[in-house]
Amino acid sequence: MAGWRMLAIICLGVVGVLATWFSATAIVPELIRVWQLTPGQAAWLTNAVQLGFVAGALGASLVNLPDILPMHRLMTGAALLAALSNAALLVVGPEGAMIARFVTGVALAGVYPPALKLMATWFVKGRGLALGVLIGALTFGSSMPHLVRAVADGVDWHVVVWATSATALGGALVFGLLVREGPNPFGRATFNPRQSLAVFTDRPLLLANIGYFGHMWELYAMWAWILAFAAASNVEPFPFGSPSMLSFLVVASGVIGCLAGGWLSDRIGRCLTCAGMMIVSGACAALIGFYFDGPPLVLALLALLWGVTVIGDSAQFSVSVTELAESAFVGTALALQMGIGFGLTVVSIWALPLFAEWIGGWQWAFLFLLPGPLIGTCAMLALRACPEAAALAHGAR
Repeated sequence: MAGWRMLAIICLGVVGVLATWFSATAIVPELIRVWQLTPGQAAWLTNAVQLGFVAGALGASLVNLPDILPMHRLMTGAALLAALSNAALLVVGPEGAMIARFVTGVALAGVYPPALKLMATWFVKGRGLALGVLIGALTFGSSMPHLVRAVADGVDWHVVVWATSATALGGALVFGLLVREGPNPFGRATFNPRQSLAVFTDRPLLLANIGYFGHMWELYAMWAWILAFAAASNVEPFPFGSPSMLSFLVVASGVIGCLAGGWLSDRIGRCLTCAGMMIVSGACAALIGFYFDGPPLVLALLALLWGVTVIGDSAQFSVSVTELAESAFVGTALALQMGIGFGLTVVSIWALPLFAEWIGGWQWAFLFLLPGPLIGTCAMLALRACPEAAALAHGAR
């Protein structure tokens, strides 16, 4: 019971802090008008966070920071920084906003990977489900700005920024006062930059990471641009009342996928669960353009199915790293995995609207994401064939 209680506490903090991830994305229409941003500048409000996360995660992995500092202290400091940098949007202009969003990304790199490692210290059996719940919390936190905008349509954009900064501050208090390491610690490490190379030289670890990279190519670009796709569609009446509400439900529905993916991976294996999720999400990316003009119900159901499956495997890539990497450097391996993965999201988020413009609109834009789940599926099936995969899910692979 102690493990599940700590899981609930950590999830509470993660939901609060991760609300800052898409806080600017959710108010892009207002910021375009107020700051007279070009579409390219608007895209960089999201991409700056991704770049900051990459810089923070790679920097932390190079100095083995997640394996040296106590995790709850690292997460507390990073959450405070996220709250402050997010609130900075209230007082800066367009140029300062890009810097503030970059710093927010750096801060989030001090919350997300350490939270996964910390949660793993509380669970050996049932780790897939536990980390699935944690990624579900991240997913819900990421959807919150869309919810605020949807339920308070017409509200001043400052309210969204204030609200998400306040939740991040609350997350910092949760991490600092209530969170501690579990009874199954990975052990403390000393600085060893060579450990970062294991991501590329250890074949099973490499395959798990390639699967993650394919998954990430699709995930954040879909999350970032589903609102633009929905707003450009020609369906009448619009599902759930507005593009913002549909976007919230699509992202938030990923919580169901995270729970289902965690439950399945502990039973049928990490590799099969990840491959199955990516096959379905890739199919959704390929098919959703056919329903750009409706029927509304079909478009909504397909978008929700995509929301469930595009994130449902995410935790299992991280769980695989905790089971395949050297114990003392699990935090480093997670940070490097995420640093590279989020680096790919910068490219896909930036390139997707350009692809949409090139093909004449948003209807077929998500075809651009298909290589991600295709490559990821192949990598996870290859990992399942490796003898070392017996370490996954107590042999369930």
